[in-house]
Amino acid sequence: MKSNMNIVGKRKIFFTISLAIVAVTILVSVIFGVKRDIQFTGGAIITYSYQGELDKSSFESEMKAALDGQHLNLQYSQNSATGKQNVVISLPNSGTISIDKVSSIQSMLDEKFAANELTQESIDSVDPTMGGEFFLKCIAAVVFAAVLMILFIALRFRKIGGWSAGVMAVVALLHDVVMVFAVFTLCRIPLNDNFIAVVLTILGYSINDTIVIYDRIRENTQLHRSMPVAERVNLSINQSFVRTMNTTITTVMAMSVVCIVALIFNVTSILTFAFPMIVGMISGVYSSLCISGPLWVVWQEHKAKKKAEAAKAPKASKTKKKK
Repeated sequence: MKSNMNIVGKRKIFFTISLAIVAVTILVSVIFGVKRDIQFTGGAIITYSYQGELDKSSFESEMKAALDGQHLNLQYSQNSATGKQNVVISLPNSGTISIDKVSSIQSMLDEKFAANELTQESIDSVDPTMGGEFFLKCIAAVVFAAVLMILFIALRFRKIGGWSAGVMAVVALLHDVVMVFAVFTLCRIPLNDNFIAVVLTILGYSINDTIVIYDRIRENTQLHRSMPVAERVNLSINQSFVRTMNTTITTVMAMSVVCIVALIFNVTSILTFAFPMIVGMISGVYSSLCISGPLWVVWQEHKAKKKAEAAKAPKASKTKKKK
C-alpha cells in the first residue's frame, strides 16, 4: 500500500500544532509549576504494606494532615510473587523525619485504617545534593546522546548535507522531549527517574525512524537529481510512511496493554512510565514524518536562496559598472 500525502507542503500546519503544544506546556509550567519527585529534590521515602482494599483518597488526606499539609506523592504497587500490596510515600524537600513523627503517623494509621493492617516496611532519606547531581547527570546523558547523533548523521548522510540533517534530527528529538515533558506537566505527574527513562528510550526510537527517512532521501537524491528538494523529501516520507506507521502501531499496542493492566491494578509506577511512553512514541513518529524532513527542506531552500542571491550580486555589480 502506497501513501501519497503532501506532508512537506503542509509543513506550516504541523509546525503550528507543535508550537501550540509547546506554548500550552510553558504556560501550564509557569502558572502551576512543575512537580518534581524526590529523586530531583531530595527528601524522605516511606514504604508501607497493607491488606485488603485501601481507601486511597482518605489515606492521602489523612497522611497530609499527619504531615502538617506537606506535599507528598503516592505510588501503589503489588508484589506478584507474595501478593503483598505496598504504598510508597515520597516527601520531596522534607529532609529527615523524626522518630516521634513516624510513631505518630503509625498510631494514626492503626486507628484510621485498622482493617488494612498498614505496616511500615522501610524509611529512607535522599540527600538534596544527590538529587541535584542525579538531575545534572541525566541532562548530561541527553546532551551527550544528542551530540553523538548529530555526528553519526553528519557522517552517514554527507551526500545530502549531513550536518544540516543531523541538526534538524536533533531539533525533532527536542520536540519529542518537550512532548514527553508536556505529558508529565499537564497530567501533573512528578518528574522522576521514569521521565528520564522515557526520554532516553524515545530518543533512540525516534531517531531510528528519522534515519530511515533520511536514507530514502539519500537514495532519491541519486535517482531523481532534477526533482525539487521539497518533492524529493515528500516522496521519501511517503515511501517510509507505511513501514514507520506499522512499527509504531505495533509498539503502541503493546504499551497500551501494559498501561491498561497498570491502570486496572493501580500500579502507579508502571502507569507513569507506560502512558508517557505511548505519547512519546506517537510524538516520535509524528516528528520523524512531519517535523525533521520538512525542517530540513526549509533549511535547504533557505540555503539555495542565499546561494542564488550571492550568484546574482556579482552580475548586478558588473551591469552597473558598464552603465
